[in-house]
Amino acid sequence: MCSPLKQMSYSGFSASSTAEEVTSCIDGSSLVAIVTGGSHGIGAETCRVLAFRGVHVVMAVRNTSAGGHVKEEIERQVPTAKIDIMELDLSSMKSVRRFANNFEALNLPLNILVNNAGIACVPFLLSEDGIELQFATNYLGHFLLTDLLLKKMKATAEESGLEGRIVIVASASHKFSYREGIRFNKINDKSGYHRYSAYCQSKLANILHSNELSNQLKEQNAQVVVNSLDPGVSVTNILNHLPFVQGIIFGLGKFLLKNVQQGAATVCYLALHPQVAGITGKYFVDCNPVEVKSHAANEELAKTLWNSALDYSIDTSCKGCFLVV
Repeated sequence: MCSPLKQMSYSGFSASSTAEEVTSCIDGSSLVAIVTGGSHGIGAETCRVLAFRGVHVVMAVRNTSAGGHVKEEIERQVPTAKIDIMELDLSSMKSVRRFANNFEALNLPLNILVNNAGIACVPFLLSEDGIELQFATNYLGHFLLTDLLLKKMKATAEESGLEGRIVIVASASHKFSYREGIRFNKINDKSGYHRYSAYCQSKLANILHSNELSNQLKEQNAQVVVNSLDPGVSVTNILNHLPFVQGIIFGLGKFLLKNVQQGAATVCYLALHPQVAGITGKYFVDCNPVEVKSHAANEELAKTLWNSALDYSIDTSCKGCFLVV
């Protein structure tokens, strides 16, 4: 039986709400979702809860072995779960294109896309495509993936009459990007690189992507909404490139930070909850929309970023596309 929740906010949920709580009594059995980064942390919990609510989940993971273990555990807890695993390395545009082609071959509809996967605070590295690794993984790979799957999502929404939803996992750390917001002229430049600022830059790019895509979908009258979110600081292994900090998080975090069940709450809320119907281009914290400021609200910055990413996605030999002045 569904019990009424205490109205703590606009949505009725708070920072302590879990993904199961925010999706209570929701039937997702007619839906298909892709979740990137589903092999650990918030992504794994998102896959579990969506499957628990009846959604057919496609786990898009770089490590299929780790993804297989998660799939087995979900199926142990939810015997009726419908889950597929597909390989996806978001730092590789070739891998992103291969994933999109392989998903198309499954001949499945697509109602929900959760752009969750990410890396944080890595030393300066370039992807195989010559793009700074955090920017490539957290932003550009997701940009291309979304672009390649958008036609499928629009068609599914039109044919099913069910609104499509794109959920983009950003972070409150977007506020601490480089001074100029996006370092277009130095994305791939080791000079001045700071691993935390570069991570924040990629999260800012996620919000700008959500904002601009939302505007375009509204202009097209597409029945697809897109929103970004801050999951909150959760006890996950995303900072495994900083062992000392990661150790502190696992040691003290359980007393001070969100657990993964709480960290996945806003993701699952945006993916499934009827309160979100028709809401697009918003940024959510603890299942509630909040106003973004500064660079995150800059429409011109969003358009410039979009055009740069679009140029690159069309021509992956275009190493200079993020070197605009």
